[in-house]
Amino acid sequence: QVQLVESGGGLVQAGGSLRLSCAASRLPFNNYAVGWFRQAPGKEREFVAGINWIGTNTDYADSVKGRFTISRDIAKNTVYLQMNSLKPDDTAVYYCAAGLEFGRRDVSGYGHWGQGTQVTVSS
Repeated sequence: QVQLVESGGGLVQAGGSLRLSCAASRLPFNNYAVGWFRQAPGKEREFVAGINWIGTNTDYADSVKGRFTISRDIAKNTVYLQMNSLKPDDTAVYYCAAGLEFGRRDVSGYGHWGQGTQVTVSS
């Protein structure tokens, strides 16, 4: 079973940047599509970005398009989420998840989840 561990969260001022990492153990992580989701207090978990197993296709929520970039390093078994021009509305716990089908934006499309990393953007 794939295990996922997120890192890179923290506190940043509006307009700043963070890079989140999602490291996988217990291969074959590279057979999976990966998604980033986020959940703010009192809100449902929402899709942020996704990438296919080889890293050639990506998908973004409208709210982050042009500001966030998802990528993966197959050799390192790691997926990244580069977040630029951060806004207070981006404050949430960010989760990475692995699933068998690229393009899924629903939580049920992913069977493996990390524990989450907190991102806080101050105004």
